[in-house]
Amino acid sequence: MTATFMDLKLNESLIEGLKKQGIELPTNIQANAIPPALENKDIIGQSQTGSGKTLAYLLPIFQKVDSSKREMQAIILAPTHELVMQIDKQIKTLAENAEIPMKSISIIGNVNIERQIEKLREKPHIIVGSAGRILELIKKRKINAQTVKTIVIDEGDRLLDINNIGIVKDVIKTTQRDRQLMVFSATINDRAMSISKELMKEAVVVKAEEQEQLNPNVEHLYFVAEQRDKIEVLRKLIASMEPERAIVFINRSEEIDTTTSKLKFHKLNAMGIYGAAEKQDRKKALEGFRSGKVQLLVASDLAARGLDIQDVYYIFNLDLPEEPKEYLHRAGRTGRMGKQGLVLSIVTEKEAELIKKYQNVFKINISQKEIYMGAIAEPGTKQEKKAIKNKN
Repeated sequence: MTATFMDLKLNESLIEGLKKQGIELPTNIQANAIPPALENKDIIGQSQTGSGKTLAYLLPIFQKVDSSKREMQAIILAPTHELVMQIDKQIKTLAENAEIPMKSISIIGNVNIERQIEKLREKPHIIVGSAGRILELIKKRKINAQTVKTIVIDEGDRLLDINNIGIVKDVIKTTQRDRQLMVFSATINDRAMSISKELMKEAVVVKAEEQEQLNPNVEHLYFVAEQRDKIEVLRKLIASMEPERAIVFINRSEEIDTTTSKLKFHKLNAMGIYGAAEKQDRKKALEGFRSGKVQLLVASDLAARGLDIQDVYYIFNLDLPEEPKEYLHRAGRTGRMGKQGLVLSIVTEKEAELIKKYQNVFKINISQKEIYMGAIAEPGTKQEKKAIKNKN
């Protein structure tokens, strides 16, 4: 039997607020994480991209925060500017829809710190931001971490890696020992799992069943081409399908500029986004893509982590990831909330071996096709037509 938000003991105002967003039933991760979170248990939550992880921790926070108190009660740490802004936007949407006077602010690096200090004077209940800047403001005594009841680490496998763990631990140390700690991520490696448990009193591990499943609403196709011909095949597919917008995935961030330039050369409306890009460039690309001004968003796996872009039907893979989990993440960008989706991979003969691997891991069918006369056709159509022509 499917659980309802009422079964999860959520307040009626939150349930009504969710309905205004078109959310009627909890996802797997929400149904499993919300009850222990409401009991102030420390949680390690793992579930695939697009499965509702953000609300899995936000709903318990909303229920537990005392909005009548003008003090900070929750800190949410996230690894990228975009993810911080997405989480803050969801908080503001939920607060408005549920008619709860919940205040939140976003705190990120490379932004005027004085302006952030000014915003902190409004006494927000929730702060969403980067660990580095939040720690800096705690040290300046502009943030009082002693009143914090909950800390969330979003995209835990990234924030608990060797580059970030020191700062994250320093932020946690500034809070009371009895505060709640929640770590959420699409994937959690052994190291991140071990560190999470060390930081927690008694961790409740929640792994949603859908983790290793691909959405049945998504169709998977692949096209075989020489490496040098991949862009041309992509161009033909774009011309054939005329997607309103699509994400083009590539493995190596350093090749995104080159790929974007090649697509633009073919008069395609493309912009690249990757970890090394300036924040303004990333923001411009994302805003253009969300608004429909940009048709193709060229991305690496790293840059796409944590990005929440609705209504993407087409995903193109110009490179195939070695790890099946990365294919899962890419495919998870489409077919959300019961909608249809299509993943098209353009592969070399050698990469086609990975297709077999994905089919075995996810128990799905990835059909081989070819582009012929501007349309998607069954493999061998070209040869058949040539044979008929030669025969005649």
